[in-house]
Amino acid sequence: MHLIINIGRQLGSGGHNIGQMLAREFGATYYDRELLNLAAKESGLSERFFEQNDEHKSFMHSFLHIPSALSAMAEYSRQGFSEDMFFQFQSDAIRRAAEEGPCVFVGRCADYVLRDNPRCTNIFVTAPLPFRIERVAAQHQCTPEEARRIIEKGESRRASYYNYYTGKRWGQASDYHLCIDSSVLGVEQTARFIAEFVRSRS
Repeated sequence: MHLIINIGRQLGSGGHNIGQMLAREFGATYYDRELLNLAAKESGLSERFFEQNDEHKSFMHSFLHIPSALSAMAEYSRQGFSEDMFFQFQSDAIRRAAEEGPCVFVGRCADYVLRDNPRCTNIFVTAPLPFRIERVAAQHQCTPEEARRIIEKGESRRASYYNYYTGKRWGQASDYHLCIDSSVLGVEQTARFIAEFVRSRS
């Protein structure tokens, strides 16, 4: 069964773990940060530039204090590369991966990139802020206040990236086949629920 699952997620909602569980359930290839490796290999550019561009816009500004990176970016600029071309490289990697077999994509605007692919099931995982703060605090071993700041900064960056490249609004329910609150059933049971939903659409 050549299915494709695209997962959008609020930070701390467990979307990353849910994606991994779904990939195991369906024998699918899991793509999250792995897409950065694919895009780098296919473009011939350094993986670190894709890491800096990972789900946020205007990443080139973060290189301005690193002389060697600034020099490299200047060279890429002379060759005609731009931030939008980095997104294009990653989008091409997503399309190629989607053609190779069943896969689960987490983030990276995969739902938009594969919007014309009939095999896709698009999921958005959400959860109340206290639930997400608790998970992020445990993951980063930080205070709830620090966890809240991590969430706010990460989600602002993620939304800006998605909105810019898709022309849509990140997390808008009408753009997904299913939006689900992972705090209701817990992360593992949410993954099982989504798996049954995906099967019902196959």
